[in-house]
Amino acid sequence: MTAANPVSLPLKDYTARHVSCAVVGKVMTITLDRPEKKNPLTFESYAELVDLFRAVPKDKSIKAIVVTGAGGNFCSGGDVFEIIGPLVEMDAAALLNFTRMTGEVVKAMRASPQPVIAAVDGVCAGAGAIIAMASDLRIGTPRAKVAFLFNRVGLAGCDMGACAILPRIVGQGRAAELLYTGRVLTGEDAERWGFFNRLAASESVLGEATALATELADGPAFANAMTKRMLEMEWAMSIESAIEAEAVAQALCMKTEDFARAYRAFAAKQKPVFEGN
Repeated sequence: MTAANPVSLPLKDYTARHVSCAVVGKVMTITLDRPEKKNPLTFESYAELVDLFRAVPKDKSIKAIVVTGAGGNFCSGGDVFEIIGPLVEMDAAALLNFTRMTGEVVKAMRASPQPVIAAVDGVCAGAGAIIAMASDLRIGTPRAKVAFLFNRVGLAGCDMGACAILPRIVGQGRAAELLYTGRVLTGEDAERWGFFNRLAASESVLGEATALATELADGPAFANAMTKRMLEMEWAMSIESAIEAEAVAQALCMKTEDFARAYRAFAAKQKPVFEGN
């Protein structure tokens, strides 16, 4: 499945049916945009997200990404009538194609070198909770409701990488509780459990996420991408292997102009201005 509108550069010119995209400065904001139904996903919007996140690494002007939802909600998951209904009628081969395609969203988000920040208000359920989970950082609100609802529709909690990623965010026991029960996490519980990095008011959550994205975008882009890559790779490494991999990674960062700029700024008692190279 591919998006109806092929992605081309620059991304600020990209438009889609259910996903909107805006670029301001170095930050791209992706908005799940079906507010009348709490921004559920469709076959088309899954494909739009995959295409967008695969295109982002090619747009060198974008240094950070914010993902949010329109109309006071993040995402209510897969659309009951546009996705779940058709799935019941599919054969096994078609179902596997679908589940692999949904997993591509997470793989594309994790492969993007830019840090991804989710601004989460209201409903954040099912595949919506997965998109928030797959982000690098999450800012929520007290009224946010996070739920991994797969078991409530007769499915396993092992969806789109949840059993691999969620325990690393909230811990194995808490992840098991969320995935076995479909429990709804309030914003306060999500922050206390470590799912949200912090809370903000509903009217300011997108602004705070954008401010954080801007701060990261103004940082050393190569080094930020390296941090994201190593956080991913070191899940499967021993401590010894991780230390060696980080030695190589840091040595590469020390060859960047941003590292030299930081030194010169420090020596001149100035704030470094990073350029991403």
